[in-house]
Amino acid sequence: MNTPSPQISNPGTAKTGVLLLNLGTPDATDYWSMRRYLKEFLSDRRVIETPRWLWWPLLNLIVLTTRPKKSGAAYDKIWDRKADDSPLRIISASQAKKLQQRLGKSVVVDFAMRYGNPSTQEGIMRLKEAGCEKILLLPLYPQYSAATTATANDKAFDVLRTMRWQPAIRTAPPYFAHHAYLGALADGVEKALGRLEFEPQRIITSYHGMPQAYVDKGDPYFDQCKKTTSLLARQLGWPEERLILAFQSRFGPEEWLKPYTDEVLAALPSEGIKNIAIMAPAFSVDCLETLEELAMEGKKIFLNAGGENFAYIGCLNDTEPGMDAIEAVARDELGGWL
Repeated sequence: MNTPSPQISNPGTAKTGVLLLNLGTPDATDYWSMRRYLKEFLSDRRVIETPRWLWWPLLNLIVLTTRPKKSGAAYDKIWDRKADDSPLRIISASQAKKLQQRLGKSVVVDFAMRYGNPSTQEGIMRLKEAGCEKILLLPLYPQYSAATTATANDKAFDVLRTMRWQPAIRTAPPYFAHHAYLGALADGVEKALGRLEFEPQRIITSYHGMPQAYVDKGDPYFDQCKKTTSLLARQLGWPEERLILAFQSRFGPEEWLKPYTDEVLAALPSEGIKNIAIMAPAFSVDCLETLEELAMEGKKIFLNAGGENFAYIGCLNDTEPGMDAIEAVARDELGGWL
């Protein structure tokens, strides 16, 4: 019996991979697709730190019985009918394609989701099969939190544990203060405001929320969000008070980071602030939380409270400034590998 020789890559042909990581999306808006997605997401101990003995009955007997239908209806509002896919997955694929064009043939770029498809395992295995012996994991979360960046990296390392021949791995740090990211945000604001027929009195920077307890335990997320808003004001040359820091998407009865975006939207008209714009600096790609929660529901809350003009400023997505930011972060972290 002949034993096959181990396959050893030629150093001259070995490649470097970049795996863009984002949170995830359901495969469809029906009940069972939503239930599968939500179960994977809400079973993550990084996301829900409630003791398992308490959380599992709530999740399986209540949340996964009622929430899939409600979430599916929300996703249905933003679903791309032509592509039969979610905006997040469509734009993420475009980001990977455009970054590939920018980095050239010596790098292989792919994307993956922490929850849903394409999975992190699929992404890593595709890069390995393409000849990548070095892989940069680039979670597209400008601000670090255990519930986003850390769990994305956790999942990747879970995959590596199963591999006989692991590639070398680097993980990109948060880039909330990176000049290219801040420049792209400012560019997006200036272009969006230039298209408006009104002058916003305030710009709300709305970040995904998290339980206050997570920050109390040492998560740096709140401070990094606050810093992003401050640095963005400086980048725009504005007084900091023109930007309002707020947090959205809270879930459950416990206290989350404040102020809450929906409450800010409801209160501003009574304070004489009736013309606003809102943006989501923590989201690298437009998704349910931006297109439905902010652009649709947020607008409704503001106008019903007496607001007059409302505008949503889209995420960086795969715009040229947005891709400039991703490329700059990737090149910083690929130093010495290329």
